[in-house]
Amino acid sequence: MASTIKDVARLAGVGVGTASRVISGKGPVAPETAARVQQAIETLGFRPSSIARALSRKSLDMLGVYVPQYQGLFYGPVLENIDRELRDVERHMVAANGCDCGDARDQALDGIDFLRQRECDGLLLMSHELHDDDILQLHAQMPQLAVLNRIVPGLAPICFSSDHEFGGRLAAQCLLQAGHRHIAILSGPNHAPDNEARLRGFLDTLGEAGVTVPPEWIVTGDFTTSTGRRAAETLLARFGTHLPFSALFCANDPMAIAAIGVFLMAGVRVPEDLSVVGYDDCDFAAHAWPPLTTVRIDIGAVAAQATRDLLNRCYGLDLAVAHDFQPTLVRRASVCPPTRTVPPSAGGPPNIPDLTETPAPWPRSDALPAAMPSPSASSAAATSFPPT
Repeated sequence: MASTIKDVARLAGVGVGTASRVISGKGPVAPETAARVQQAIETLGFRPSSIARALSRKSLDMLGVYVPQYQGLFYGPVLENIDRELRDVERHMVAANGCDCGDARDQALDGIDFLRQRECDGLLLMSHELHDDDILQLHAQMPQLAVLNRIVPGLAPICFSSDHEFGGRLAAQCLLQAGHRHIAILSGPNHAPDNEARLRGFLDTLGEAGVTVPPEWIVTGDFTTSTGRRAAETLLARFGTHLPFSALFCANDPMAIAAIGVFLMAGVRVPEDLSVVGYDDCDFAAHAWPPLTTVRIDIGAVAAQATRDLLNRCYGLDLAVAHDFQPTLVRRASVCPPTRTVPPSAGGPPNIPDLTETPAPWPRSDALPAAMPSPSASSAAATSFPPT
């Protein structure tokens, strides 16, 4: 049975209050008395309860973390970086995701209630299911809050996010500079603020270049590989393998990689027949086939800096905190200039804004590995996919 502070006090011949002052280092204690208490601690192998110490300071040394899910290429780095920052200052985290069977918003609210019931000192929140008003109300009730991957009007100082609108502009500029004027979109959830921002930047940049995207060229997914596959199947069902567009922008990398797989199996070459740009630069993007051109979002840095800010506010620390998380374009092999004829589109020569430094030269086709072979019957089978 583990020793208690009463055992320490009894062996040292002091009161419990005196033993407590020695253990906590707070309050006056005679040196010889402190030495007897320390000897008793060593003899008994006593370890102070972290919970008891925390309660004595009215703090659990613990931050709550809400994320929609734990697995995946996006949320894993978020949790890993939060945990690393907390361990560096000997704090802990308790994480939750949706804890109910309602819709996504109800699940998020239920997960947050779970964390609040644990008396966490502060809360790191990452959710695109919640409305701005939900987060404003939460902040009014729990000021020790940090918001990840979105900017809530009125709460900008405690929001940590990349500039997703600029990220969307980078993706559009990449395709325009390559000469593409016929561009389809695989969007994320329409209610997700980060998705809305990247699409706004993407479409605004195309519009400035005189390029429009027909509604039938836009398919909505939910950031998962399964919807990436279904989106590609939907576009093949609508148009067959002779696609009316020469490029595709995907709102995240998992959807892009899954869509590329479907197109390759249908006989659509990437990038020769269809250039593809992803978003996030997840760990697999560089190892996809072909290696994926994408917009890099350093979500790990976002999570780390949000954690540092919350630690400062909760515990009076003085950790350096950054708020600038500018997206960058990572050019790989999934984009090249158009190599086939598509129907003409309205608008004059593209007016392409220069958002980056001088772009790297496009890789020559003879410098890239040979395209993945596809089954001979796949083109005919592609048009049988049911639209969604």
